[in-house]
Amino acid sequence: MKTKIYMAPLEGLTGHIYRRAYEKYFGRGQVDKYFIPFISPNSSDGYTTREVNDINPDNNKGMVAIPQIMANNTEYFLKGAAMLKDLGYNEINLNVGCPSGTVVSKYRGAGFLAIPDELDRFLYEVLDSPVMAGVKMSVKTRLGMTDEAEFERLLEIYNRYDFNEIIIHARVRADKYNGTPRMGAFEKALSGSKNQVCYNGDVNTCEDFVRITDNYGGKINAVMLGRGLIADPALINVIAADNPMQYERDLKNDKKNIKAFMQEVFLGYLEAMDGDPKAMHKMKEIWVYMGSHFIGGEKILKDIKKAQRINDYTAAVETFFANAELKG
Repeated sequence: MKTKIYMAPLEGLTGHIYRRAYEKYFGRGQVDKYFIPFISPNSSDGYTTREVNDINPDNNKGMVAIPQIMANNTEYFLKGAAMLKDLGYNEINLNVGCPSGTVVSKYRGAGFLAIPDELDRFLYEVLDSPVMAGVKMSVKTRLGMTDEAEFERLLEIYNRYDFNEIIIHARVRADKYNGTPRMGAFEKALSGSKNQVCYNGDVNTCEDFVRITDNYGGKINAVMLGRGLIADPALINVIAADNPMQYERDLKNDKKNIKAFMQEVFLGYLEAMDGDPKAMHKMKEIWVYMGSHFIGGEKILKDIKKAQRINDYTAAVETFFANAELKG
């Protein structure tokens, strides 16, 4: 069975405007699931504008979108789950992988991994609730807080429950996104998990994807990509091919599609923000990753990043695509 491909939930990057444009130009059914950046239910009934727009089913038509909740409180999680269920979602992902310091300090995200007994209690209460009837649950986790040996205890907990799948970012929280993924620890987790496993971590090239699928194909359910797809949106065409290593890229067409894709995302931000220059700054976050995947545009990329006015930004982008060439 072919390994599934997921898009990771990257806060500030893979919102509904990005996802819709990505599916139109590149996904086209090749991305099996798009994970929505987390919502954070709390004691109030309010959600941020970003959260409301991201989970709006109208903004996720034509794709399989999976909402994610970050919470360490059963009541808050179930409140969010009930709302998502009412919206028609039948799978919810729990975020216990975010390494952000402000999140971890509150024992949320990867910080929840530091208190495994409470995580166990939380999972029992959540999955035992009638709110979750008819709703599948998956977990996006790391291997631990500071030491991969922590995952032995975490896996013992995860194996007590029937999850749709466990998405394992093969790092501990202390690694953040630095260094190389801890593949030895991931292999132990994979062999010991009773739930289906999705691999996540540094899949940035066709070679990375093939290495993972060659090593674990048939054992893993899916591969989740985040920064790799942001840097090279057309990478999906390669890794979704029947023979990725033999796939011959049409770099000219890929570049054309990336340009159209970036324009659509920008226009989407401008519309959502009523023409506010903040839309330009949202695009710069994408350029941090994507710009480095082109050659010959280093100086122009600096102009894009320095632009303070929308006209200067659009002119710099036009010059960039006229002069820079997409890496193979």
